[in-house]
Amino acid sequence: MSVDQNPEGGVIVVIETCNGLQQYLLDGRHRLVADEPDSVGGNDAGPDPYGLLLMALGACTSITLRLYARRKSWPLKKIRVHLRHARVHAEDCRDCDEKPVRLDCIDRVIQLDGALNAEQLAQLLVIAEHCPVHRSLAAGFDVTTRLGPVSALDDGP
Repeated sequence: MSVDQNPEGGVIVVIETCNGLQQYLLDGRHRLVADEPDSVGGNDAGPDPYGLLLMALGACTSITLRLYARRKSWPLKKIRVHLRHARVHAEDCRDCDEKPVRLDCIDRVIQLDGALNAEQLAQLLVIAEHCPVHRSLAAGFDVTTRLGPVSALDDGP
């Protein structure tokens, strides 16, 4: 499926700002900024790409839990999701003859505030595993890349 056939509608457009490594991220209704820290040549004007990925997972997790708790009428007052990304060597391949295998790992800690019992907390943890972004990340993506038509690009969104 190409982005032109996206059944959910919007196409995301990323446009370089020509200001260091800063990028505009556009979805048709919203404009965000991505960047890299000063230490790698950016201006630190926005989250880096992995930060945006973690934010997407955290937001999806929180939204999924809120919708579930609301449907069940559970007394969930507030949700906070802490995420960290790391690249680690695969232990089972540390001594492989080929180049070292590195795995991207995300550590997700969910804090739930409310008068929830142990069974509800356990169920919410299971539900977090079913958030759509988590499921997509866990399953992997089939990414296709192609060049678009050459055109004169303007300086902004």
